[in-house]
Amino acid sequence: MSWLLNNLTYPNILLLMLLESTVVPVPSELVVAPAAYHAAGGNLNVFLVVLFATIGAAIGASINYVVALYVGRPVVYKFANSKWGKMCLLNQEKVEKSERYFDDHGVAATLTGRLIPGIRHLISIPAGLARMNYWKFLLYTTIGAGAWHSILAALGWYLHSMVPEDQLDATIQQYNHYIVLAILAIVAIAILWFVVKQRRKKSKGIQGTE
Repeated sequence: MSWLLNNLTYPNILLLMLLESTVVPVPSELVVAPAAYHAAGGNLNVFLVVLFATIGAAIGASINYVVALYVGRPVVYKFANSKWGKMCLLNQEKVEKSERYFDDHGVAATLTGRLIPGIRHLISIPAGLARMNYWKFLLYTTIGAGAWHSILAALGWYLHSMVPEDQLDATIQQYNHYIVLAILAIVAIAILWFVVKQRRKKSKGIQGTE
């Protein structure tokens, strides 16, 4: 894993974000932001960094979705409480938290949930358990992952002109507060958009029955 983090090629970025979107504890902050940092130095293309990271996240999320769809809740919880689950920093409480978030926000959770730490890599599990339409799930997941990776890429690009490479990881951790604020703003906007959209649908439905 450390070799992959120190050699951020496009295939490695895709693989790491695939793992991060399953249950393997790979911090996307320490993948996408450093990759964008190197892109600002001319070693990578920042748009391709976001693209490959998002493709990897979509594949990883799809794996979670398919597994949850076919094995069901008892097996998911059994794995979460197992030794292997704990090695992946997973437990039943985290899975239940992601399920509650999905239940509270519906299909929109697969978009907004991709932006929330602690839920981001697990939100695909309740989507699979609920048998959400896969193509809708994939669309929302890709949009959410793309937004998250764009935030991290913007941070990495911004830090290139300010921070030496040997201080990059520590600085990214210091910027976590600002990342969270940006995420909350995006989540709030996304939820508002979905609420307005649903109300318009209901309003049109009522008018159509009159």
